[in-house]
Amino acid sequence: MGARTPVGVGVIGAGNISDQYLQSLARFPDVRVLTVGDLDSDRAKAQAHKHGVPHGGTAADVLAHDGVDIVVNLTIPAAHADISAQAVAAGKHVWSEKPIAVDRASGRALLDQAAAAGLRVGVAPDTVLGPGLQTARRAIERGDIGQPLSAQTVMQTAGPDAWHPSPEFLFARGAGPLFDMGPYYITTLLNLFGPVERVAAVGSTSRSVRTIRTGERAGTAFDVEVPTHVSALAQFAAGAVSQSVFSFDSPLTRVGIVEVTGTEGTMLLPDPNHFTGEARITRAPAGRTDREPVWHALPPVGAEAGRGLGALDMARAIRNGRPHIATGDVAYHVLDVLTSIDESITTGESVRLQSAIDAIPLLDDTTSPFEASL
Repeated sequence: MGARTPVGVGVIGAGNISDQYLQSLARFPDVRVLTVGDLDSDRAKAQAHKHGVPHGGTAADVLAHDGVDIVVNLTIPAAHADISAQAVAAGKHVWSEKPIAVDRASGRALLDQAAAAGLRVGVAPDTVLGPGLQTARRAIERGDIGQPLSAQTVMQTAGPDAWHPSPEFLFARGAGPLFDMGPYYITTLLNLFGPVERVAAVGSTSRSVRTIRTGERAGTAFDVEVPTHVSALAQFAAGAVSQSVFSFDSPLTRVGIVEVTGTEGTMLLPDPNHFTGEARITRAPAGRTDREPVWHALPPVGAEAGRGLGALDMARAIRNGRPHIATGDVAYHVLDVLTSIDESITTGESVRLQSAIDAIPLLDDTTSPFEASL
């Protein structure tokens, strides 16, 4: 990699989410997308043309491209570990959509492979690097709500079969509301409270067969392989606790709810599936608990950037010889939390985590994503 040149990026996976990544990455002068690959090479070529990327073709084309330093892996969850391992074997750093893998063994093997090769693994969600959640994190570290004690989160919808044209993979092993949406909420809680120590959960599956309700394949039935409603409790090593709902079974949509209670106040955080949003704090008046809460909005810190912000941070970190923030180790701990919740549902017992992480650093907000710095 030459000095003062953008870091070369290749994207594998030209599905729905690739539009968001390609739009964002095109706005960051410190990276340049050189090629897009997919099982359907025609779809990859169409995405490349749409977003002004010089080349589109197969995944093998991306892995063989000499100019690609980072592979952005946007395949389905079941393929994440395999595609990421292929990228590392090709000598590339890898940024993957969440989760890092669908089981602990393949996630651990990927991290060990990358470490042995001297390569980096970064994993979404990088929404925690956006101004909404970074602002909330800074407020908690300042002590704006005192000592954090607990959190509750809610993510409930009728399910992606209502709007996704090919939703089967979202109800397959490694997905469902827990593995598909859980990473946003769990990663947010890890950023606020540190590592999880123990979890307990219950879950249910309302329908074993669902039907696609939109697009050309509307009316097509498919099997459901995972719990579609999960209620989970977590105990953090630092002492805080949380309760979370992840559901694809609710006619009433309630998403993006993250509420953190401390000794001196309560904070409402923005939706962890978004990079922006308002963080608000309320405190009970002295001696009174029966009044309507008065909310104070926190001024946001940082620039709105969108998906791919974590890949940009990793690119800059590679060039500057510093650690990146959304690491594979964090993603593995998220996977451990999700897998432990799944195991608790199956066994009916609480599960102690097998992994831990250090405190996650804050994003340096002195350099805008839209400024060339390399």
